[in-house]
Amino acid sequence: MKKKVLEKKNAMWGGRFSSQTTDIMEQINSSIDFDYRLANQDIQCSVAHVQMLCKQKIISNEVSDKIINGLKTIKKEIENGDFKYNVKLEDIHMNIESQLHELIGPDAGFIHTARSRNDQVATDFRIWVRDSIDILVSLISRNMREFLTIAENNYDTIMPGFTHLQTAQPITFGHHMLAYVEMLSRDKERFLDSRRRLNECPLGSAALAGTSFPIDRFMTSEELGFDKPMANSIDAVSDRDFAVDFVSSAAICSIHLSRFAEELVLWSSEQFQFVQISDSFSTGSSIMPQKRNPDAAELIRAKAGSISGALVSLLTMLKGLPLAYSKDLQEDKEAVFRVYDNLFLVLSVMAEMLKEITVNKKVLRESASSRFITATDLADYLVKDYNYSFRQAHKVVGNLVREAENLGCDLKDLDLEVFKQIEPEIHNQILEILTIDNSVKSKKSYGGTSPTQVKERIIEWQKRMMGE
Repeated sequence: MKKKVLEKKNAMWGGRFSSQTTDIMEQINSSIDFDYRLANQDIQCSVAHVQMLCKQKIISNEVSDKIINGLKTIKKEIENGDFKYNVKLEDIHMNIESQLHELIGPDAGFIHTARSRNDQVATDFRIWVRDSIDILVSLISRNMREFLTIAENNYDTIMPGFTHLQTAQPITFGHHMLAYVEMLSRDKERFLDSRRRLNECPLGSAALAGTSFPIDRFMTSEELGFDKPMANSIDAVSDRDFAVDFVSSAAICSIHLSRFAEELVLWSSEQFQFVQISDSFSTGSSIMPQKRNPDAAELIRAKAGSISGALVSLLTMLKGLPLAYSKDLQEDKEAVFRVYDNLFLVLSVMAEMLKEITVNKKVLRESASSRFITATDLADYLVKDYNYSFRQAHKVVGNLVREAENLGCDLKDLDLEVFKQIEPEIHNQILEILTIDNSVKSKKSYGGTSPTQVKERIIEWQKRMMGE
């Protein structure tokens, strides 16, 4: 009777227990529904571990070869869709080890010598995050190139710049696009910086205390592409900073994408008509035949909320955990996988949507010709040419704006005599100062909106990204 009960229990750890887990316990305890994604990393990690055990003469060459060949067979089964996952075996690590037992028999048990699932999981997860960062960084670069292309095609396209969503000063559309290149560049750096920090290997830390076997952690670290082994075995198995770093970087990146998505929603509306999103990334209405809804942009905007929510979830899960390992840490992967999937999707969609955006240069220019948009240029002119303090000039121009507003005209439409009442020496040049073309061209400070500056920044970025 006892033997039958034991056969129903998990053979990987069941020796201590006299009864099996309930079905509902298996449901909450199992992570195979999501951590199956670690299969390749788990096999890679196990191969490196077994090779090290063999080199250190902890296991024989024969056993090592059998295990490695068995793992290669399992990898092919997974790639071909022939591998059968078993919820009773909890996770991908025990599923693979169980199948290894089926393939090569009792020698499979040597695979777990001098390691625990704690350091095994931590290592697999780090490799997965590292691989995912490389993919996302490539996608971020792709989006940067698309923004750069739009910037290059519109380096001198004049548009209104906004603060508080109110017309502020004329800028170039290319300059606006370059702002997103800068933002995405920081996103890329954040991911790469987190990659550098995570690139230490937990393998060999065992459950939390290290191991008495004469292992070579430097060998496995090098074999798995890590810079070095982690220096504290407790920290190695309990640390999830790398997961928080990853999700945090993803959340910030998603916010940047969301901000541009919001601008696309506004700009593509009838009220703005600055751009047109292609039919490929728009949808219609079930009741209103005329509608073109910017659904792709809206969904990118929404995904940022899901990604940010995962960051809060992860931080909350970690905040009360004592060292070293607790089962709570099983939940980290589900959040990270979801974040990766969402960010991969929105980066892919955004890159494709950017290719097909039509910029309405005429409408942009007309919108930049709104009243008082060059008021700051007039204040600067009084400071530079007539030695006003800026505060004095600001007040004077404010009075002029009020006068023009009362007359229902723009500053440039005021009679020259009105300007002369303020400054008798003023002359017709003031009318040129107040044009949007002059305003944009005059912003030649480094990083400014003048077409010459925008072109220089585009060339700089193209050189920096060459070969990526």
